[in-house]
Amino acid sequence: MADQTIVEALFLGVLEGLTEFIPVSSTAHLLLAGHFLGFDSTGKTFEVLIQLGAIMAILTVYFGRLWQMLVSLPTDPKTRHFVGGILLAFLPAAVIGALAHDFIKTVLFETPLLICIVLIIGGFILLWIDRLPLKPRYTDVTEYPLGLCFKIGLCQCLAMIPGASRSGATIAGALLMGTDKRSAAEFSFFLAMPTMAGAFTLDLYKNRDVLTFDDAVIIGAGFITAFIAGVFVVRYLLDYVSKHGFLLFAWWRILVGSLGLIGLYFLG
Repeated sequence: MADQTIVEALFLGVLEGLTEFIPVSSTAHLLLAGHFLGFDSTGKTFEVLIQLGAIMAILTVYFGRLWQMLVSLPTDPKTRHFVGGILLAFLPAAVIGALAHDFIKTVLFETPLLICIVLIIGGFILLWIDRLPLKPRYTDVTEYPLGLCFKIGLCQCLAMIPGASRSGATIAGALLMGTDKRSAAEFSFFLAMPTMAGAFTLDLYKNRDVLTFDDAVIIGAGFITAFIAGVFVVRYLLDYVSKHGFLLFAWWRILVGSLGLIGLYFLG
């Protein structure tokens, strides 16, 4: 196991933590960076398994609120409604992800040209949404109707195409269906927990026979830096999105996608 590989894993972990919860597609960034760095993980597991670090970041920042929800779940109808909405939103991704896992990992993850194009298209979609005169009808994330939660979950399925962005798909979909920016971002955070935990479990199970100790060390390195960077993003993203919208993220997607296309053209 080369020291260079560990350094790359640490870098990619930071990249994962910084991009997981913003609408720029962490998977696209990891796959493109890995492509140009020559970083090739066993079964493309690294790119999925280090998301556990991002999950831990949410648990750390929201621990007090999550604990309060757990305690009040048996007696508080509002808490049960919110938890039910999150689980309902998670359902489409759970079903489609399990059925299409092999296609996603062996085809979509291995197509950097598609990733770049989807990044650019998604950037222009965010620019369009940011300019719409949207009037929010839902501002309390715990009171989202169950039908709305399920529709946001359907939007999340778009993120199975690398470059689409899980947070971008859920936040944009929620906004178009009448939520405000802050509650949309918050719902996306909470939905990330079962979604990434499910992806982690499925991918670990699928690759349990091919992973080695060296793989575990590399994944652990990426996990640590993903967690640290993820804590920073979770703490500050909500306020930024509420005040500034998605303009910066949209142009960043277009920039990264365009640079990726240039890199693919000249470097292959």
